[in-house]
Amino acid sequence: MGPSSRRRRISDGETARRMLQAAITRVNSAGLTVSLDHISFEDVIREAGVSRSTAYRRWPYKDLFFADLLRELARGAAPASTTGTAAFERALADGLLAEGQALDRADRRHALLTEVLRRSADADFDAVRAATEWHTYLALQATFLSLPDGALREEIRAGLAAADRGFVERIGRSWAAVCAVFGYRPRPGSGAGFATIALQVTASLRGFVTMATVDPEAVTARLVADPSGTGAAEWTAAGLAVAAIAFTFLEPDPEFVWSADRLATLLGELGAQRPAAIFRDLRL
Repeated sequence: MGPSSRRRRISDGETARRMLQAAITRVNSAGLTVSLDHISFEDVIREAGVSRSTAYRRWPYKDLFFADLLRELARGAAPASTTGTAAFERALADGLLAEGQALDRADRRHALLTEVLRRSADADFDAVRAATEWHTYLALQATFLSLPDGALREEIRAGLAAADRGFVERIGRSWAAVCAVFGYRPRPGSGAGFATIALQVTASLRGFVTMATVDPEAVTARLVADPSGTGAAEWTAAGLAVAAIAFTFLEPDPEFVWSADRLATLLGELGAQRPAAIFRDLRL
């Protein structure tokens, strides 16, 4: 083999980066199992484009590599959810166009918020249930529980806890922005702010997704219900839970004022296809 075809020598740090990234790519495409048996160390070496000798010098035992992989996955853990963005936008745009200026009435805004929650909760449930990231996250949780006490277990716990906190904070900000659109606020005296609402909604949705793995019919069956007093409609158990949490802790903001300018701005945001815009702290 001539000098020009010889593999370029790479650093130990670059080897680690390539190997871990290759393994994470495999996990993201196929999901994670508690045992990690489906991740081949030799396949990762080949896909990372590093030499076997360098890889084995870095990790003399495959278990050492898998421990580093778990640390990396825990640090980058992202509990799967779409936060209902696409479904929220569709339901909101449909409602705005249908109701228009009638949304200056609190009862019309209440009905539209109910419909948005019904549709986006179902979309969230379907998206999380189908997401590889969700199965990886569950496996990381189970792996954490099976680890012996020690530094690795604590690192995995800390990584997962940080991911959960960040996730719930993002959901809380989304709920705050949704309430800004509809003119709602946490009910004074309820003891709950947007962070508490986000935690309950997240825990409820995860519980339903987990239950659906063994008893999908109980979770996905549609019930005719009226959780907000706006009229009967078909709801899933997940949607009903989200609505129950929302209307337990939220109430119309008495200082909220709807206007033609507000309607035009919202429709413009949606028409411009800026999904994040409707989840910001809107000042319209």
